Amino acid sequence: MEHLVIGIAGGTGSGKTTVTQKILERLRVQDSVVVIQHDSYYKDISAYPGLTPEKINFDHPDSLETSLLVRHIRDLKREIPVDQPIYNFTTHSRMKESRRLEPKDIIIIEGILIFIERELRELMDIKIFVDTDADERLLRRIRRDIMDRGRSIDSVMNQYVSTVKPMHLEFVEPSKHWADIIVPRGGDNLVAIDMIAVKIETMLRNKHNLS
Repeated sequence: MEHLVIGIAGGTGSGKTTVTQKILERLRVQDSVVVIQHDSYYKDISAYPGLTPEKINFDHPDSLETSLLVRHIRDLKREIPVDQPIYNFTTHSRMKESRRLEPKDIIIIEGILIFIERELRELMDIKIFVDTDADERLLRRIRRDIMDRGRSIDSVMNQYVSTVKPMHLEFVEPSKHWADIIVPRGGDNLVAIDMIAVKIETMLRNKHNLS
């Protein structure tokens, strides 16, 4: 079976998950989709001996075990189920449990830095970049980190100034160069989302006809 691999990137709080969900709502093949989040592949804090969380740059590509994600995508394309790590953002550690992912026709990879590594990027058939205003992204990140991850406002702002913004400018923003489609305004851009859904269905039909 030929699989369609779609990458959805964008800055922190850009609305990548919302765009993914709205694309899935429009697809008539939702049962044939598996969504993989790059965030699940953060390295365990034990990989940083002697460092406390505030000293670790979690916004640098090296903070993620992208090589494992690449291996998992390749296995799924070969019809081999994989066990995805589950990352606890409060403790900065991987949990003992894992999430079993079954091969599906459509594999969606979602993450801030997924276009950075060439090996991962070249596995994608469609690369989408969600482009959202920086102020809006910051507000969403503050809300998420405080409400969902138990962070203080001071720690969120310190991290944003020290690593999030600099890493966005160094890595995330330039990665737009690799995108096939740029979606301004994120999940509010229903025209772009509808067009992407149609394109996905067309490409999937073509792959099936060739296989």
